[in-house]
Amino acid sequence: MIVRSEIPKEVQHVADTLEGRGFEAYLVGGCVRDLLIGKEPKDWDITTNAHPTEIETFFGETFINNDFGTVGVVTESEDPRLKVIEVTPYRTESEYSDARRPDSVEFGVSLEEDLKRRDFTVNAIAYRLKDEKVVDLFNGEEDIKKKRIVAVGKATERFAEDALRMMRAVRLAVELDFIIDGDTMTAIAENSTNLGRISKERIRDEFSRILESKQPMQGVIFLEKLGLLEYVAPDLLRGIGVEQNQAHAFDVYEHLLRTMQHAADKDWEFDIRLAGLFHDISKPETRRWSDEKKDWTFHGHEVVGARVAKKALQELKFPKERITRIVTLIRWHMFFSDPEQISLSAVRRTIANVGAENIWDLLKLRRCDRIGTGRPKEQPFRLRKYTAMVEEALRDPISVKMLKIDGSRIMELTGEKPSKKLGDTLNALLEEVLDEPLKNTAEYMEKRALELMQMTESELDALGKSGKEKREKEEAEAVAELHKKHKVD
Repeated sequence: MIVRSEIPKEVQHVADTLEGRGFEAYLVGGCVRDLLIGKEPKDWDITTNAHPTEIETFFGETFINNDFGTVGVVTESEDPRLKVIEVTPYRTESEYSDARRPDSVEFGVSLEEDLKRRDFTVNAIAYRLKDEKVVDLFNGEEDIKKKRIVAVGKATERFAEDALRMMRAVRLAVELDFIIDGDTMTAIAENSTNLGRISKERIRDEFSRILESKQPMQGVIFLEKLGLLEYVAPDLLRGIGVEQNQAHAFDVYEHLLRTMQHAADKDWEFDIRLAGLFHDISKPETRRWSDEKKDWTFHGHEVVGARVAKKALQELKFPKERITRIVTLIRWHMFFSDPEQISLSAVRRTIANVGAENIWDLLKLRRCDRIGTGRPKEQPFRLRKYTAMVEEALRDPISVKMLKIDGSRIMELTGEKPSKKLGDTLNALLEEVLDEPLKNTAEYMEKRALELMQMTESELDALGKSGKEKREKEEAEAVAELHKKHKVD
């Protein structure tokens, strides 16, 4: 049941204005569905028998939002969900020759005609604020009660109109914790190839919302079983049935899904979920049998996987900054984390590799990776202790920017111009400080920079390579407070 008092005043104002001008105004789509479920709508849509040009004259600030006559009515609300109320005229649509958008749109039809063109019954319910009337021509309320996604009319026709609706069915199912109706599911499987005609940007947006849900693993399984995953992230399919080593209870594909799902279970951010889904993407092509270990090995899968994931994410048109971050997490997710065998300088190098801004997400990814193997413990003693070492290492310089000297100062001291040698010098200084943070003083940095700049490029290059070798000597001292905090005393 919908109560008018639950509707925000901004939405009521838009509807009342349309009604006051002699037109009908109905809430429609996801907002009505959410109200009937008992959820707070994320956005509000109104449909009316007024023409777009008429709607524009009724309100102060408006704009045309798309090619389908939707008018955005700008309100004074500070709530981003209510800043713009979308008002769309009743419309009917012609054939979808490209399986993406109608060839033409006709306004001035009835509410009934408008509801017939909608995707799923749960989204084809209208509610009129004026008399609190619910219009439900396709038993959407019943489907809400039975928690199922059912296409309006003939499912094949709905998916032929817009192939992205097939992904939307999956997304709604996992967002709402609904099932997909059998006939609707069959129609998706029969028309799955049409998803290949949809733009990658639209596919990415639906895929992202699936991953942002509480059940992303179920969502990806739906996509795979219905033949849609091939047009979203085909590299994932290569992991199906690929057996791993004895440390893993699942094949590569299921491991990736379980790693991603644990990030969702922890309510961690989207990038960790996406990194979890792709972190072992290249295990299939790097898998080799070891007679010595009598088991499978996957040497270098993180390096190859970073490249494969980058290409896959680029094809889905994800933003460059997000791609860079996720690829970094994948590239370094195999960092060695045994505190009994590594030093603080090694931890600093891991932080330098991924960036201080990403180190905590890298640790979260490792925790998800462990659960994805089928291991019961998310964060064993060793990882907790490593976490304490990270906190300690973050107190020290872990990038060139944190040195007590920069390129300008070195050029001022030496008279040199910008060059590769200058960059190599800064990197060599950083290597020293990663091992011995107390050396990061202006006095020592200036003295050592002058010495390094006297070397030949080949000598400096050799020094840099030597400095990057891992130090095996264990750090004797730890920070007791951090160890206590992470229960590693």
